[in-house]
Parts: sequence; C-alpha cells; structure tokens
Amino acid sequence: MRKEDCFYLGKVVSKYSFRGEVLVKLDTDEPEIYENMESVFVSLGNNLIPFFIDRCRLHKSALLRIDFEDVKDESSADKIIGSELYLPLEMLPQLSGNKFYFHEVIGFTLMDEIHGDIGIIKAVNDSASQELFEAEKDGKELLIPITDDIITKVDRGAKTIYVKAPEGLVDLYLKD
Repeated sequence: MRKEDCFYLGKVVSKYSFRGEVLVKLDTDEPEIYENMESVFVSLGNNLIPFFIDRCRLHKSALLRIDFEDVKDESSADKIIGSELYLPLEMLPQLSGNKFYFHEVIGFTLMDEIHGDIGIIKAVNDSASQELFEAEKDGKELLIPITDDIITKVDRGAKTIYVKAPEGLVDLYLKD
C-alpha cells in the first residue's frame, strides 16, 4: 500500500501499559467511528506495514487505546512510538453538503459569484493558520481562504466549488 492511496489517521503518542498497548492521537472530528478497526497501516521507515488489532477503544477524547496483535511488551511498543497510522482512502466516511476532504477537491474549478471561473484547485495549503485553496488561472496563482463565509456551495458532480471571494482579492491576482 502506498501513502498516496491512504489517509493519515493519527500518531502513536505513548505507551499505555506494560503489555504493549499504545495511545494514538487521532486526526479526526469523529474518533468514535474508528473504535472497532481490525487493522491499520503503520509508517515505519519509508514503508506502510499492516498491523492487526486485537482490541481498540476510545481513551478520553481524541485518543485511541490500541492493543496490536504483535505488540505485547514495552520494548515492542517503544519501536512504534511516534509512528503515523494510515487507512486506505476508501475507508474515509463520505461527506456531503459543503464539507469536503482536501484531497478530493484537487482538480475542482473555483467559481466566484462575481468573476466566474477563477481557476482550478492545484493544492490545499493547510500549513498556515488559515487554510487556503491554491488555484491556477491562465498561469497565475490565486490563494483563496477556505472558510464557511467564502464557500457557498460544493458541487461534487460538476467538480466545482462556488465561492464569494472577499472584495478585491481576485482582482489582486488576475489584474493584468
């Protein structure tokens, strides 16, 4: 399995018991949907290795307590501390309405209510405090904030995201 075919689920942050149980900090708004997993991919080196699960359950809020089949002592648990966990993309819950996963909107058209077609989404920048669509139109790059105030509609069928960009923002990028 390649990372490109998977989504990031979380990271092993600590040991939980002397029997090898670990705690995983999940990167999700709905941790409860991952309580009954049978397996995950663990990133070790440059490889994704399948790890089978004996038992997993929620621990406090966004932590998942996992008892892996082949991790039954502290030294085995130490080897996976800090490792990232992944699941295949097809296991992502379907979103509807104006909610979307960043990877799914790459290639969508951005349609502004004033300027019309303002470009194709090439990437999503989520490394800053404000997440941004990185779009390209006629060789020019546009950065459009991703907020509920700006996104008016997500049309998956037409692969289009309708936006109401702040006044002057599109002109800043597309003026000659």
